[in-house]
Amino acid sequence: MPPRTASIQRKTAETDISLSINLDGSGKADIQTGVGFFDHMLTLLAKHGLFDLTVKAVGDLHVDHHHTVEDTGICLGRAILQAVGDKVGISRYGCFTLPMEDTLITSALDLSGRFWFIDKFEFPTEKIGEFDTQLVEVFWQAVAANALMNLHVVLHHGRNSHHISEAIFKGTARALRMAVTVDPRQTGVPSSKGTLSE
Repeated sequence: MPPRTASIQRKTAETDISLSINLDGSGKADIQTGVGFFDHMLTLLAKHGLFDLTVKAVGDLHVDHHHTVEDTGICLGRAILQAVGDKVGISRYGCFTLPMEDTLITSALDLSGRFWFIDKFEFPTEKIGEFDTQLVEVFWQAVAANALMNLHVVLHHGRNSHHISEAIFKGTARALRMAVTVDPRQTGVPSSKGTLSE
């Protein structure tokens, strides 16, 4: 199997982002977005997905964190889509329920070639330090839209905003790790249609 890697460059008037991913990595992360809490979440994503992930982002942080977080999500989604290739042999689906102290979340996804995003989570606070909790939804919607996947994230319960965000990133990383895993019994594309590209 060829290396399942991708590198994405995206430059706009608001952000300049370089992102690379290796789906068959070991969880190494080199993250520099200028947003400390977001760097922490992306590092967890790499660690629990066993993806090697490098992100270098320069954004208009003097405005706020929104453009940097959303555009990084766009780049990550595009990288996943590119790295997974024709999807021959992959498991396609992933689902993980993850506890994080007071918090329990379920993340379920389908690398279907079609976009859908459902988020059933709310944060008890508007901020985690300087980070706007609304940006968790913004990020994952951008990832799902650009990876062309169905993504459903459900918060069963939780009281601590940091724990909720951390559980979402860890749980979705674990679900994505399952979905991109190559199943030796799976011949061809895991779809009765014969394609997962449309």
